[in-house]
Amino acid sequence: MKRVAVRPEMVRWACERSGQPRKSLLTRFPDLDRWQQGASSPTLKQLERLADATHVPVGYLFLEEPPVEEVPIPDFRTVGTHGARRPSPDLLDTVYLCEQRQEWYRDFARSSGETPLAFVGSAKLGDKVETAAQRIGHTVGFDVEERARVPTWTEALRLFIGKADDLGVLVMVNGVVGNNNRRRLDPNEFRGFALTDGLAPLVFINGADTK
Repeated sequence: MKRVAVRPEMVRWACERSGQPRKSLLTRFPDLDRWQQGASSPTLKQLERLADATHVPVGYLFLEEPPVEEVPIPDFRTVGTHGARRPSPDLLDTVYLCEQRQEWYRDFARSSGETPLAFVGSAKLGDKVETAAQRIGHTVGFDVEERARVPTWTEALRLFIGKADDLGVLVMVNGVVGNNNRRRLDPNEFRGFALTDGLAPLVFINGADTK
C-alpha cells in the first residue's frame, strides 16, 4: 500500500484548525497519532479523507509549513464585541462562499448596466451613531414608525430583508456552511458580517444565532 509523504506538523495543524475533539478524530483515524509523530504516513485515500474531515484543501497538507490564514474582511459581529480568535474553517468557508456569490452578482449588475448605489460608503467614521442610524432607517424605509406597525418580529425581519433587497443589498441568512447541515455555524464565533461593494453590497446573518 503506497504511502504519501506529508509532514507531521501539517497533520497536527489540520486537526487543530478543525477545532474537533481529538477523540472524535482518533475514532475515524486510528493511526492519527503515528501520522502526527512521523512514525507512519497515510495513504492518499486516508489523506483525502482526513482533509475532508478537517475541512482543509488537500493540497495544503503537502505544504512545508502551515499557512497563515486571516479572515479576508476587516471585522465582523461577535458576541459582546469580543475579539475573534483564530478563524475556524466554517467562518472562512462562509466568507469565501459569500465573496463568490457577491462577485457573480457584481458581474451580473455590471452587465445589466446598473449604476453604483449612492448609499454605499455614504456614512463616515466621524458621523454620530444616531444620525447614521436615522439615515439608514430612512434609506431602507424601515424607521421606528414603520416597525411599530408590524405585529411580530418574524414579519419585521422579513419586511426588513425585503426592503434591503429592493435597495440592491444581498441579504443571506444561513445557520450552516453552504448546504452542509453537519457544519453548523457557531454564533459564539460570529453573528454576521457585511461585504461592502458599490454594485453588490452583501449582508450575511448567522441563522444559528438567537432570534
